[in-house]
Amino acid sequence: MAIKIYKKNNAGRRNMSVVKPEGVTDKAPEKSLLAKYKKRAGRSHGKISVRHQGGGAKRRYRVIDFRQDKLNIPGKIAHLEKDPNRSAVIALVHYVDGEKRYVLATDGMKQGQEIISGESVPVVNGNRMLLKNIPVGTIICNIEMKIGKGGQLVRSAGSQATLMALDGAMAQIKMSSGEIRLISKECYATLGQVSNFEHSAERIGKAGRARHMNHRPSVRGSAMNPVDHPHGGGEGRQPIGMHPKTPWGKPALGKKTRKSKKASSKYIVRRRTKK
Repeated sequence: MAIKIYKKNNAGRRNMSVVKPEGVTDKAPEKSLLAKYKKRAGRSHGKISVRHQGGGAKRRYRVIDFRQDKLNIPGKIAHLEKDPNRSAVIALVHYVDGEKRYVLATDGMKQGQEIISGESVPVVNGNRMLLKNIPVGTIICNIEMKIGKGGQLVRSAGSQATLMALDGAMAQIKMSSGEIRLISKECYATLGQVSNFEHSAERIGKAGRARHMNHRPSVRGSAMNPVDHPHGGGEGRQPIGMHPKTPWGKPALGKKTRKSKKASSKYIVRRRTKK
């Protein structure tokens, strides 16, 4: 893993850096595992329907196997690739039966490494197994929330969770946010930390590069006119007044948005902590 810092030849390069994960290939992606990627941002009837999104380079979606349900069939990592649709590195796996699939790469995964999924498999980074058979204290990622649905938790670059305890039919999982959550012991998880942990250290450097990534400008409400935003207007800099709010007057910044009677709240042992 290396962070490339460019020569300060101009203003755009001055603060720019690029993360170059170790072992990632420049090979074209596997054609059979590509799908159309339809952009959903932009305008509807001339009005912006999704703020701060639009434009960007054309992409193809990589079909990722989050379930990894080829049980007890070993597969070999053919190569590692960058995915334009996610922050983590992905790995192309060639299984012994001839099938090819993309999976999320874990930290330290290398070309030629053999991985396997099953109820009880060797405790090696990259392998996938049931929570009830994973030793307590192990770092895990790509965790199922519902049996057989596939990994939904801990999938972004550098993220990880810890298996804290096994209690009855449930397992206690501690997230990186500090939240402790109960998940069925019959759910699968991948051993190890998600790859590309230095992704957060990357500096975009210039506005144009952000536009290539489908990010449009975000303008402060206090810089607008009163007709455009509740924070707008005034002579010079003015305080927000009352509480921070969205352009439509709804509370923002600190307002809890989770429903108080959400069914899954009973599985949260401890809420995430404020940083």
